[in-house]
Amino acid sequence: MSLATAADSVQDSATQGTKSEVIAPASRCPFHALFADPGTARPAAGRRVDFAGTATMAYGLLAYASFFGTIVYAIGFVGNWLVPKSIDSGPAAAWVEALAVNGGILVLFVIQHTVMARRWFKDWWTRIVPEAIERSTFVLAASAILALLFWQWRPLPAVVWQTSGPVAWVLTGISLLGWATVFASSFMVSHWELFGLRQTFWRLTGRTYEPVGFRLVGLYKLVRHPLMVGFLLAFWAAPVMTEGHLLFAVLTTGYIVFGVWMEERDLRATHGEDYRAYCDRVRAFVPIPKRAGRPGDIMR
Repeated sequence: MSLATAADSVQDSATQGTKSEVIAPASRCPFHALFADPGTARPAAGRRVDFAGTATMAYGLLAYASFFGTIVYAIGFVGNWLVPKSIDSGPAAAWVEALAVNGGILVLFVIQHTVMARRWFKDWWTRIVPEAIERSTFVLAASAILALLFWQWRPLPAVVWQTSGPVAWVLTGISLLGWATVFASSFMVSHWELFGLRQTFWRLTGRTYEPVGFRLVGLYKLVRHPLMVGFLLAFWAAPVMTEGHLLFAVLTTGYIVFGVWMEERDLRATHGEDYRAYCDRVRAFVPIPKRAGRPGDIMR
């Protein structure tokens, strides 16, 4: 569940193979050797090139499967539905332990998401891993940290609020609507690019990668970050809000606000006046048109 949008995804530099005469210096990196681009193949390496593309695609599918399993488990984890360990299940922990463990893993997630989404890190990182699998590696790392969070989560079961009857059903419906908004929003830009499959598929087919780029469709015409709005609805609309769930909601909301601020700086730098004009018309989270004035406020 990346705060980095498809518009900010890295471009894959894979190019079509030329001839066997194309010889590149040997790379010391085993990842580059495994996922070598066709244009850097050594003589008589046609079968190696095919294997590299297949390996790239397999890696992308593995990363996507990890994301899909993680996000489906997250729905059950947050809602206390059908999973062996949820946000409120298990023995109660002390506040100090819960804050240290739960907060520590969420901070690790924030660091991973924030650092790996920055351009300077991508420029350095793609010297180690090929660009075609950069996004998939990001997704795999994020999924691993979330799996660790679900496994090690320390519950605080004391109830902050509890509802029943129609109110409980409404809150449950809002939470499910939030998750549906998350999925729908990802497909409105480029779901497959956001989670790395588009990059690996283009590498498999040997085409030069072309990113989707910035575009306004669907919910993005109403708010700038509908995917994040979906997460907020999913996390906060709880029929039963425990202290542990509240801790999770507060910490993730703080990161969403911080992550959006970081992301919008990058989007403004990348898309310039187009994105500034978008910010002047559309609010970040609330689907209410902006009034004239105070242009460029990225958090409104």
